Amino acid sequence: MMRWIPVALALIVSGCSSTIETHYYQLPSASNAAAATSNSADTLRPAVWVEHVSVPDYLAGNGVVYQSSDVQYVIAANNLWASPLDQQLQQTLVANLSEALPGWLVSSMPLGEQQDKLNVNVTHFHGRYDGQVVIGGDWVLEHDGKITKRPFSLTLPQSEDGYGALVRTLAKGWQQEAGAMAQVIRTIN
Repeated sequence: MMRWIPVALALIVSGCSSTIETHYYQLPSASNAAAATSNSADTLRPAVWVEHVSVPDYLAGNGVVYQSSDVQYVIAANNLWASPLDQQLQQTLVANLSEALPGWLVSSMPLGEQQDKLNVNVTHFHGRYDGQVVIGGDWVLEHDGKITKRPFSLTLPQSEDGYGALVRTLAKGWQQEAGAMAQVIRTIN
């Protein structure tokens, strides 16, 4: 009789354990971004090639990142990006710039010889223990052989708890930064 007790306890404990659900997140992009179409008039329109968006190693993994103290970061094991973050940032930047620069061609692929070239280095793109979302880095625009470099740093309040709200706030901040980039791009052109 005593030898069945460990087996019974193991069955009870395994019955009480629950399966942890994995969630996948994708950054929403500008809803009204116009798709670039190719026609003969396109060569007269100003063009921007978003050549590359880079992220550091701690953001390059699958997990959504959360800063849990001034020195500690947690990379989520069950709250994951649906596709690589650098790709999502590039795709949503193209969509957001397309919306912010009507009449322009904005692409993640080269558009020809007459185009501005934009490269972005994202160093911060995470939630923080105090309920804030942090987005930061710098970007470099090449226009007619001249280089313009600008840093960016945003801290936005997260309106509610949870990874879904975190991702929506990150997307809002990224769209806001795309708007700031678009203003500079327009000024330079």
